[in-house]
Amino acid sequence: MKLPYNRTKIVATMGPASSPKDVLLSMIKAGVNVCRLNFSHGKISDHKKVIDTIREINDEYKTNVAILADLQGPKIRIGLVKDGGINLINGTHINITTKECIGDDNQIYITYPEFPQDVQANEIILLDDGKLQMRVLETNKVDTVVCEVVHGGILTSRKGVNLPNTKVSIPSLTEDDLEHLHFVLDCDVDWIGLSFVRNAQDIVELKKIIAERGKAAGVIAKVEKPEAIDNIDAIIEVTDGVMVARGDLGVEMPLEEVPLLQKMIARKCRAASKPVIVATQMLESMITTPRPTRAEVNDVANSVLDGADAVMLSGETSVGEFPLIVIETMSKIIRNVEETGYPFNTGKADVDKADATYLADAICGSAVYLAEHTNAKGIVAMTSSGFTAYEIASYRPEAPTFTFTANKNLLTALSLVWGVRTFYYDKVESTDQTIKDCNDLLIAEKLLESGDVIVNTVSAPISRQGRTNTVKVSVID
Repeated sequence: MKLPYNRTKIVATMGPASSPKDVLLSMIKAGVNVCRLNFSHGKISDHKKVIDTIREINDEYKTNVAILADLQGPKIRIGLVKDGGINLINGTHINITTKECIGDDNQIYITYPEFPQDVQANEIILLDDGKLQMRVLETNKVDTVVCEVVHGGILTSRKGVNLPNTKVSIPSLTEDDLEHLHFVLDCDVDWIGLSFVRNAQDIVELKKIIAERGKAAGVIAKVEKPEAIDNIDAIIEVTDGVMVARGDLGVEMPLEEVPLLQKMIARKCRAASKPVIVATQMLESMITTPRPTRAEVNDVANSVLDGADAVMLSGETSVGEFPLIVIETMSKIIRNVEETGYPFNTGKADVDKADATYLADAICGSAVYLAEHTNAKGIVAMTSSGFTAYEIASYRPEAPTFTFTANKNLLTALSLVWGVRTFYYDKVESTDQTIKDCNDLLIAEKLLESGDVIVNTVSAPISRQGRTNTVKVSVID
């Protein structure tokens, strides 16, 4: 079976290696669907240049590449330490202080003012992605915490701190995050990633700011803390999408639990018809080598089989030596899985008849069923809110999903969603005419041809732009 395009989308992080226009264009042609801006690094001016480049490419080449702005969140770090770093020796004691200083063998500065108030004795502190570990002995609840080194090593400046046992009181949006948030809202990005989400309220607060600004950006909840796992159902209910951020998740939780957590989150997101991204270290070795490890290939393939809407690259494309080869490699892995062993047309739990979207849900499911049993070459969905596209995609149909909308925000935003390709259409003459226009456009784009079976979904009458209530199966003349 040859598929016309990858169903599972590719998210590529932008950086010095990928921001030149010619490089980015080649990456998009090779399969990039979403560009991620990582606000843990780079200046606002650098991100603005990348946004402008993406928009230029979309305009010039009629692509619909989406932009995901990933806010840093309350990332806790240690401050500067003496030249050469500090050699932390197992069993020794060291103070962690909120008073700014140059760290030495006796004390280390932490960028988290409430740290002494929030931690308690015997809690674990992880440094440098978990490579170094300490245990809290005592805190004065003011400015100093005494710790014992459990697993030592060399600690250098500005390393990250993880507190898997601590109820952190830092707000989910820092002052830097708010500055970056308003910048990306001014730029009308498609998606905003919220780091270190702990509960549904974190998402609600961000969405309130977006709504107050009158913007349409969707929120991606980055799941990387134990609290987020505890509250995963409530988070999925209020968010627009989820990222399985395996880097910090694998530090804050037992790393052996991460594979099944990934599968659980992917399953819950598909059931809720919300996109899920699997991220971190997918092709990490390709930062410096042109070929991935066999384990990395398996990881990408398994993420696709888990039902991820998208798989994400970080350092591989932002600072790596082979950004184009990375995209080509990931695209080949995705395509091979989807052409030879993907579980298409996967059923979902029965729709709740009390749900306000019950009929529209059922019609979308019926469209996928009809496409499967008629060997249709495509499902054509008209949508103004995106609901129909998300719902159809959640069934993972083998037939391509072609989405037509007059909502320009959706043209790019839906590029994150599994299997969806978007086209602009803004006429409202009649249902029959709309179906004919959409099919004719797909024929002109050589995506359909005479004799193909096609399934159309639409809201009738078209002028109301209501919920999907009609399915039509036809053969292209």
